[in-house]
Amino acid sequence: MSKAKDANASRAVLEYLNRQNRPYSAIDIFNNLHKEYGKTAIVKACESLSEGGKIKEKAYGKQKVYVADQSQFPEVDDGEIRNMDTRIGELSTQCKEKDEEVRRLDTELRGFNSSISTEDAIVQLQQLTEECDACNKKLKMLKEGGKSISPEEKDRIYNARQKYVKEWRKRKRMSNDILVYLLSE
Repeated sequence: MSKAKDANASRAVLEYLNRQNRPYSAIDIFNNLHKEYGKTAIVKACESLSEGGKIKEKAYGKQKVYVADQSQFPEVDDGEIRNMDTRIGELSTQCKEKDEEVRRLDTELRGFNSSISTEDAIVQLQQLTEECDACNKKLKMLKEGGKSISPEEKDRIYNARQKYVKEWRKRKRMSNDILVYLLSE
């Protein structure tokens, strides 16, 4: 690997560790830099940076962990940390309130989307009014005793009924005969 690539890897590792400000192993740094630089280049960069005093190295058995040098960051007093914690709490509360409002508005939007539009409601109302008028006319005609069916239709219905009743009685008699025969054996 060229010296320019090694220098770029060292710069990238140093920037990454300073930006994140938490410990990482060389493999974690390699993966978090999206494998932009080779694993060997990352390991060499970490070792050279720790030898140069720009980052700190801590060994846990065979595993080495690298972290940004904390002396380069400004000191933070306890009052400032408490103020930040208070601010974080306030922002968390505001975030929860906004989430609840978003859920409420989403529910309201789904209700509006599931309901019919004014134009569709007017068309539906006209259709139902026409159906209702037709049913009222038919009801009025039936209440007045008007002819609802013709005499020929009435005769056809009576004849069909007699035919079906005759067939039903015949089948009932046959099934009863079969039952009596089976029970007598």
